[in-house]
Amino acid sequence: MVRMSGARALVEALKREGVEVIFGIPGGAILPVYDVLYDSDIKHILMRHEQCAAHAADGYARASGRVGVCMATSGPGATNLVTGIANAYMDSSPIIAITGQVPRAFIGKDAFQETDIIGITTPITKCNFQVRNAADIPKIVKTAFYIASTGRRGPVLIDLPRDTQLEEAEMNFDEKIELRGYKPTYDPHPLQVEKAVQLLIQAERPVIVAGGGVIASNACSELIALAETLLAPVATTLMGKGAIPEDHPLSLGMLGMHGTVAANYIVQDADVLLAVGMRFSDRSTGNIRAFCPNGKIIHVDIDSSEIGKNIKPHIPIVADAKKALQAIHSHLIEKFKRKERSTWLSRVQELKKIHEEMIKSEGDGIKPPALMAEIRRLLPNDAIVTTEVGQNQMWAALYLKTYKPRTFISSGGLGTMGFGFPAAIGAKVACPNVPVVDIAGDGSFIMTEQDLASSVAWKIPVIVVVLNNSVLGMVAQWQRLFYRRRYSAVDLKGIPDFVKLAEAYGAQGFRAQSIEEFRAAFKEALNSDVTTVIDVPISSEENVMPMVPPGNSLKDIMLS
Repeated sequence: MVRMSGARALVEALKREGVEVIFGIPGGAILPVYDVLYDSDIKHILMRHEQCAAHAADGYARASGRVGVCMATSGPGATNLVTGIANAYMDSSPIIAITGQVPRAFIGKDAFQETDIIGITTPITKCNFQVRNAADIPKIVKTAFYIASTGRRGPVLIDLPRDTQLEEAEMNFDEKIELRGYKPTYDPHPLQVEKAVQLLIQAERPVIVAGGGVIASNACSELIALAETLLAPVATTLMGKGAIPEDHPLSLGMLGMHGTVAANYIVQDADVLLAVGMRFSDRSTGNIRAFCPNGKIIHVDIDSSEIGKNIKPHIPIVADAKKALQAIHSHLIEKFKRKERSTWLSRVQELKKIHEEMIKSEGDGIKPPALMAEIRRLLPNDAIVTTEVGQNQMWAALYLKTYKPRTFISSGGLGTMGFGFPAAIGAKVACPNVPVVDIAGDGSFIMTEQDLASSVAWKIPVIVVVLNNSVLGMVAQWQRLFYRRRYSAVDLKGIPDFVKLAEAYGAQGFRAQSIEEFRAAFKEALNSDVTTVIDVPISSEENVMPMVPPGNSLKDIMLS
């Protein structure tokens, strides 16, 4: 036991959890903590918007596998974190959000910069805490990190009234954490594993779908081993991209509304589908009633609430993805005689050729699929790519191949415009020795471009490639295809000039109007020690294809 202030106890507790960096913005209600940080070894990166602080913590967490931390003051500081917290919640990303709060005596009395951040974030956090006694801070911090990083990972918020930061108390940093009612299930039930193995042995057309849970549990090698034993092709969700190298013969690419032809057709034709660490979201399944119509589904997920929520599986397995895949594989190899699947795998290769043929550069101007292929050629395999949301995101997911886990970072469930750039900053802080590239659209990048200031000031050099079509591209695409080209409120009018914008922040800016110009700019950016923005004008009429119209089966895929 040691006596200290709540603020000092918070910083000490964070150090004991291995926290090396915090992304945040100070304000009056959190100033006691910032005063202690002044003398701390923990690095604080001053962002220019609290939403960016949350996204940066999220990007840090996804790239590193560790818990990311963000911090803000009370009131608007706390509410500005909300979008980033919700984004992390939807994508199961482990972050800790720390907020200042008005003194305890003023809570509920509409004091200056007071908001009920506990009430606001209850639906979008795994758990949240409001500190009522300074002595509870060490235990709350330890509990928060435990909850965020175990089971199905996710965000946890700690709200600190200002007077608890100043209050002195005897602090116990060695208290053990025991949480009634929170016992994540890691080991799969042996009987369910046996049932799954029997189904897989009988399968003639087995398929695996890998979601973000495979990456979160570091189960990629187990996934590949099982796929190679079964000779089962592997599709991924957007969150699962990178779970299997996308140049692997069994890789189908991404499944869903903007999935590859191979992934969508092969999944629909499966007789046994093993879904691991994915939640059967509407963007992955298309019309749920028409999903994998003749297949028996095995669903592995660490979160029991996901089992049967959208699709009822034939065999549910509540378990950690790594442990489940290990168990299934070890049981399978005892009994399985490898089947000859030449017809099935020939079909896979035939469909994959259709996708490769869509990467073309004919016509005027730069074509986004060809640009994605060029970026892939220029980047090392371990480079990290983040994306904004919209057409840019889908072009990257479809045509920029990913070879390693934790090297493709995107906003999935919430679809948050503005996510990619601050996430790139967080990823670069986590992995400073690899290139980090944000694939952006002009509409999405505009939402968080002010944090160019943060990347320049803190010497966090990332590359932003802006696919600039001067419209809100995905909305315009839907209006073009489904609303008779009635373009309502999507024209961005070519504002701003991204080269001048970058230079105004002290970054470097280029405009590339051909693949050759882009190649030269990108190579210069890779060798630069300052953030680079590359403006790539493209046609406002470009569509992301393939596409499954909403409400349709995955096989109802539009190629043009």
